[in-house]
Amino acid sequence: MATTTVKHPKGLYFVFSISIAERFGYYGMRALFVLYMINALMMDKDLSALIYGNYTGLVYLTPLIGGYVADKYWGMRRSTFWGTVLMVIGQLLMFFSALYFQYPGPARWLMYLGLGALIFGNGFFKPNVSTFVGQLYEPGDRRLDSAYTIFYMGVNLGAFVAPLICGFLGDTGDPADFKWGFLVAAIVSLLCLILYVLRKDKYLVDPAGNPIGIEAAAKRKRESTGTTPSVKYTFKEIVLWIVVAGGLFALFMYLFKDDLIGAFIYAAALVVPAFVISDKSLTKIERQRIWVIYIIAFFVIFFWSAFEQAGISLTYFAAEQTNRDILGWTMPTSWFQSFNSVFVILLAPLFAQLWLALGARNREPSSPEKQAIGLLLLSLGYLLIAIGVQGVEPGVKVSIMWLVGLYFIHTMGELCLSPIGLSMVNKLSPVRFASLLMGVWYLSMATANKLAGTLSSLYPEEGKMKYLFGIEIANLFDFFMVFVVMAAVASLILFLLSKKLQKLMHGVR
Repeated sequence: MATTTVKHPKGLYFVFSISIAERFGYYGMRALFVLYMINALMMDKDLSALIYGNYTGLVYLTPLIGGYVADKYWGMRRSTFWGTVLMVIGQLLMFFSALYFQYPGPARWLMYLGLGALIFGNGFFKPNVSTFVGQLYEPGDRRLDSAYTIFYMGVNLGAFVAPLICGFLGDTGDPADFKWGFLVAAIVSLLCLILYVLRKDKYLVDPAGNPIGIEAAAKRKRESTGTTPSVKYTFKEIVLWIVVAGGLFALFMYLFKDDLIGAFIYAAALVVPAFVISDKSLTKIERQRIWVIYIIAFFVIFFWSAFEQAGISLTYFAAEQTNRDILGWTMPTSWFQSFNSVFVILLAPLFAQLWLALGARNREPSSPEKQAIGLLLLSLGYLLIAIGVQGVEPGVKVSIMWLVGLYFIHTMGELCLSPIGLSMVNKLSPVRFASLLMGVWYLSMATANKLAGTLSSLYPEEGKMKYLFGIEIANLFDFFMVFVVMAAVASLILFLLSKKLQKLMHGVR
């Protein structure tokens, strides 16, 4: 029976704390990443956007691996531990890359190795920590949406502080200083590892006080029922899946002109969800609920591909066409990436209370409706900045308030979509596929981040003609209107589908 207690378990605040430290490492490095490639390694915008899109795309792809290993073999605790270890190694490699930036060859290889460690570390950490939150509560607990909003606030507290500190130390205008920002990110990641090791046994427990995440979900299912949770695939079925995956990979390689990572991400975005839902052990209701996850995940791609311009095109815009002078002091470009996070910190408690209050009155929007509202707000944010840059010539700087307004509106959209999406996946997933389906959810974000890198290449540059579907992107107004239209159309379609999706959720809201 679902509890109606308002107070949250202590384990939520433990997960909150390690998420602050882990996200500090991620966002501290990310705040400097594009600037480091351009100003220290002397890469051009097209190459830096490609690497950024590949990195952030793979960061959200590897949770599939981490979720699968946790569900089938290691359990969530062990997976989270090794993920954190890999992230510490990755941050240290980024530090050594920046330490030797004068030697482009070794510096680039150290950066690529560091990115690889961060990608796989995040893959083992992210889906399991998100799943921990859901298992701290009884099934059907109305506090879950509120809990994920609080968890999301912790994520953003780390994301707020990181660009300020790492940017202050690394984004000084001197390429030699990038290493100090990366070093701080490494130190905080190490603190995250220490905190997790020392306190996990005390706080990671379910409502009855039993430890969670020690055994793999598949092993628990076998022990409790004496059966295997899913059937084994025949040799013929395995070959068929390999052929399908290979065919899609080859198709995307052709379509995207030998973009190896892009082809891999887009192929995985189709094959992996199909593979999961084909499991013959799924009941009709379980399969319909998984379809809801997939449909909403598709629309989430449009949200994050626009939202994640913050790390690429909006960073270019902040550096080149935003007046950053405040009373004689020039604000570092990297600090703009804290705007979204500080707004999350301020607004997340209000949204958590809003969902609880609406839920108490049985007026809370369904998860699909909340996600549609998030997409609409994203569109409005880009409409605001499109108005701000209309008629502005290249090189002319606009008021900082246009970017502040965009980030404020986008934050409200994010709070309607992202923490609610995490909660929805947890509520709709069969227990034996909990981490894996959380990984599938992050796979949609991998696709979105890769797409974000591709869309950022449309950013107007003097002397270069940019086109989308044959339409010229001649200026910043045209560029921002791409995201206005894309998000608005996605929002409208999702609103129209929300009632049907709600029926397929079979009582889950």
